[in-house]
Amino acid sequence: MNSLYQSTIRSLPLLGRGKVRDNYAVGDDKILIVTTDRLSAFDVVMNEPIPGKGKVLNQMSDFWFEKLAGIVPNHLTGIAPESVVQPDEVEQVRERAVVAKRLKPILVEAVVRGYISGSGWKDYQATGTICGIALPPGLRQADKLEQPIFTPAAKADLGEHDENISFAEMEKRIGKELAAKIRDVSIKLYQTAADYAATRGIIIADTKFEFGLDEQGTLHLMDEVLTADSSRFWPADSYAPGMSPPSFDKQFVRDYLETVTGWNKTAPAPALPPDVIEKTGAKYREALTRLTGKDLKD
Repeated sequence: MNSLYQSTIRSLPLLGRGKVRDNYAVGDDKILIVTTDRLSAFDVVMNEPIPGKGKVLNQMSDFWFEKLAGIVPNHLTGIAPESVVQPDEVEQVRERAVVAKRLKPILVEAVVRGYISGSGWKDYQATGTICGIALPPGLRQADKLEQPIFTPAAKADLGEHDENISFAEMEKRIGKELAAKIRDVSIKLYQTAADYAATRGIIIADTKFEFGLDEQGTLHLMDEVLTADSSRFWPADSYAPGMSPPSFDKQFVRDYLETVTGWNKTAPAPALPPDVIEKTGAKYREALTRLTGKDLKD
């Protein structure tokens, strides 16, 4: 399978590159978002691509944007990415890009947790809370929470770690009304997606959403949604609380980096061996097939 580590679209102005996505201007009001095969772990971009990963993420986001469109508008325009680039650039965008509305991004990540895991588990162990939200004593790792909780994070610069913040801090940053709307919409998005995923044998332990505003101030869901990069997916048939369940995301890479390499989680990243690259790619593809019922288009 061919891979794309970094796009080189010369027919459009480059706006910037994130950990995974390269963004180009399409006129003044739209953006071409190219999802590459780069992978980041602990906010550091790895040196090797995961072949096909960008296509998986793009296909998965498209699936969820369509399924959740009744809850909140999203950034999709329906314009074919192949139509906005030169013929010799089409292969760089095929199945891995979208033409999106150009929105004003809200610089707070909307994190929803239905289970206690990851940084939330570490926070709970230390304080009995997650982002200032008190939880019952005696919870085990990977326990399901009585109700999903909203735990925002401040977006960091590339290469820096996002910072968990309280809801009160979010209100200070973006205003009470907008913060409340994002919280309520995020929980509804999560619950709707989690209920669907359960019918496909997948638990969505947690996820993060990103939002932006159009020129009229209308809230839009943007960037990516409920992918294996932005969410923690667990197979329901092997889920058991009290341990970190196997997952359909880059946890496989994180576990390798933490247990084998002794890496200090700062750039440069250590090399990933071929078997870790292959198994990670397989995890992403399996998540897509399980959730959507469709294999990766290639």
